[in-house]
Amino acid sequence: MTGRVLFHVQYLLGIGHLQRSLRIAEAFVAHGIAVTLLQGGPPIPGIGRASGIDMVQLPPIRARDASFALIDGDGNPVDDELRAARRDTVLAALAEARPDVVVIEGYPFARRAFRFELDPLIAAGRKAGSRIVCSVRDIPTVRDDPQRHRDIVARIEADFDRVLVHGDRNFIPFDAAFPLAKEIAGRLVYTGYVAPPPQPIADGMPTGEVLVSVGGGAAGQALLVAALEALRQGCLAERPWRVLAGARLTNSAFAALQSAAPPGIAIERFRSDFPALLHNCHVSVSQAGYNTVLDIVAAKARAVLVPFSAERETEQLIRAEHFARLGAAELVHESELTPARLAAAIERAAARVPVPLAIDTGGAARSAAEIAGLIGA
Repeated sequence: MTGRVLFHVQYLLGIGHLQRSLRIAEAFVAHGIAVTLLQGGPPIPGIGRASGIDMVQLPPIRARDASFALIDGDGNPVDDELRAARRDTVLAALAEARPDVVVIEGYPFARRAFRFELDPLIAAGRKAGSRIVCSVRDIPTVRDDPQRHRDIVARIEADFDRVLVHGDRNFIPFDAAFPLAKEIAGRLVYTGYVAPPPQPIADGMPTGEVLVSVGGGAAGQALLVAALEALRQGCLAERPWRVLAGARLTNSAFAALQSAAPPGIAIERFRSDFPALLHNCHVSVSQAGYNTVLDIVAAKARAVLVPFSAERETEQLIRAEHFARLGAAELVHESELTPARLAAAIERAAARVPVPLAIDTGGAARSAAEIAGLIGA
């Protein structure tokens, strides 16, 4: 191995942050860099182990729901004892790994609620001589507050050597969500999107479906309900429909979907071959999460996007608006979601010719090369 990286990632609702970070960490390993990954969300058995990544599970914290109230693994509010236990685990992992580079997913643009462990990690890492790097998706969720923006710039200038933006500046520039991006231009590196490797299309896959999906399912029940009602009212009723409700949709909500579904519709929690289903579908109906949209682009699927936009969340909305502006998707705002509006969007998408998008998807490999350069500098 030519260097060592400690990678901190925390997911709260869906696991998109973790999936993207794992792809980047796997690229590090392929580049000859040893990786210790600190995972702060609920544990996912076996994830990352096959790729040579040393996984350290922190005492888990997650969001209760779309309000983003933080709870522990048992559903209780986070307390000082849990914060201290996590901080101590993080610092112990840093001492053991002795990394050349500490990569922190999201912070300081997001994850401010985790400053209790991230600030000590940054301080200890800098004291030990580690480079500090922020890994952030194409569109950060940042409160529309000029003072908050200035605080982020000051923190980056004081403590961060690089900000790796996992997007394509020619598609969605970072200042679409962070207006002071030019002030950190010297540290900002666009890596391209972090896409999954191509998945082979097996023989016998379902074809011609209306494919409804909501990622992990923690915040997509309204879309699922609206989609089933659109079908009941006759939307593309001649087509087979498949609903992927998500692993984190509650058991009671999943059972309610199953009992309310029209006959013949396939309702499942998830499919490991989701990219292949997208490739063969007639229309995709989904939210606008980072990984889902990348899968849609790769499949060149006709798409309807209903971006998650609860509380102050604008990330999915900005991404969906860019796709709609380019003619690559139909957009339905979550605040305006009704079965009739969704049905009309599905029918418009079904009638369009898919618009292929040329975006940079080499983000994992380019992130690895950038970190290798920091280690060798």
